[in-house]
Amino acid sequence: MKRKLLWKKEGALVSVLAVCVLLAACGEEETGTDAGEGSSVSGSVSEEISDADDASGGEGTNIPSGEESAEDFGGDEGADELTVEETVNPYTKPDSLESNEDIENARKYIWQEYLNQVRNDAARMEEVENRAMTFGEATMKYGAFVLGEPDELGYPLFIALHGGGQSDTPDLNDSQWVQMTSYYQNSVENGIYVNPRGVRDTWDCHFNPESYPLYDRLIENMIAFYDVDPNRVYLTGFSAGGDGVYAIVAKMADRFAAANMSAGHPNGLPLWNLYNMPLQLQVGENDTAYDRNIVTAQYGQLLDGYQEELGGGYIHNTYVHQGQGHNFRDNSISDQKVMADSAAWLESGDSAVVEVDANAIRFMEQYVREPLPERVVWDLSQRAEQRTGESFYWLQADGGLTEGRIVASCDRETNSINVEECSIAGEVTFLLSNDMLDMFAPVTVNTPAGSNTVTVTPDFDLLYETTMERGDYNYQFAAKITVTFE
Repeated sequence: MKRKLLWKKEGALVSVLAVCVLLAACGEEETGTDAGEGSSVSGSVSEEISDADDASGGEGTNIPSGEESAEDFGGDEGADELTVEETVNPYTKPDSLESNEDIENARKYIWQEYLNQVRNDAARMEEVENRAMTFGEATMKYGAFVLGEPDELGYPLFIALHGGGQSDTPDLNDSQWVQMTSYYQNSVENGIYVNPRGVRDTWDCHFNPESYPLYDRLIENMIAFYDVDPNRVYLTGFSAGGDGVYAIVAKMADRFAAANMSAGHPNGLPLWNLYNMPLQLQVGENDTAYDRNIVTAQYGQLLDGYQEELGGGYIHNTYVHQGQGHNFRDNSISDQKVMADSAAWLESGDSAVVEVDANAIRFMEQYVREPLPERVVWDLSQRAEQRTGESFYWLQADGGLTEGRIVASCDRETNSINVEECSIAGEVTFLLSNDMLDMFAPVTVNTPAGSNTVTVTPDFDLLYETTMERGDYNYQFAAKITVTFE
């Protein structure tokens, strides 16, 4: 069956017929053995959602073994091809960028040019048609479901990662992929729900090197073809999917509004880049394989420490589910019993409990991304080498720089960029938007080495380049300042 996608000329989706067909066997019981913290084999065995443990919380229907799942959401079932309306650019390219009005007109013009280009790209259309994208030697398949109605900003996007991991055959990961079709979807009232299939049957199935540019591509396609609001993109995952959440947000925090990690392992990753992205951590009290229970509580403490050191940021919850093993109800409509203080539970065995709303979707959807935050923390050790973009929020650095950290803020009142600390040896570029600063007045850059005031010139080509880099209209920058740090 084909999908017919139609949209208004301004970019609002009119209708989508989404079909996801997945064939797989039933999930297997966990057979994992313990491994130490940071072990690279944390997802190397069958660690998955178990029907017997009622991980679905009773709110949805799991797909039976060996059957097809087909969900139709609007559109024309008789359509035999992906059809696109003829599009024109209703905006006019300004002759120059001499005012904020000129910049805004240029941004609208370039964004529409980008949409027209993507929506008429045969490769992009085939990706959406086939629910599969390829980068290098890796292909990411996914299911996509349209739920409810968009608001004036479009649809939120929920990306859900399945359990599984290393396997001699694809059966385990296929079964968990099917399970994830409904697992978190049942909590989504309005939005696009996407469940990607891990690109390989390896312990790091969700974060192979090729995975990161594929997530970029997935998000870009969802914005362009499904009217997704880029400021409401959410990531959640269970077991091996939880491993994936840790890895992905560590490198791509600027793409997401919030994330939920359930029953996964961080494999020793630092999370400095999450200053502006809320994260919920969940684990079962008795999930001792790979010390997941202990490590989850430790990472709650890690985020506590980051928050204290930098005086803010790092919004997070840490929920250790009382008496639960690898499976627990992080998608239930009812409150769950968790340790009142995960740090006290870890350090002294304090078993006092409270009841909380542990629903992953409800946690995430309360947050909206601030794409141009006043303060940014960027740890360059967490760059994904195969991503083509070199930017993080409003910072940019050559892809070859993979060490060091910078903490920087922008202040509209003083029209300044303030670098609090920087251990990067090389050039860092500050990308400027008229939503951040007044680009028609001198901009002061304050660094630990001193201050410098410069005059910038808005540049149409830079607006175009930054639009194309991330396919996100929030990341259109008209000027830049580059500073060399030693």
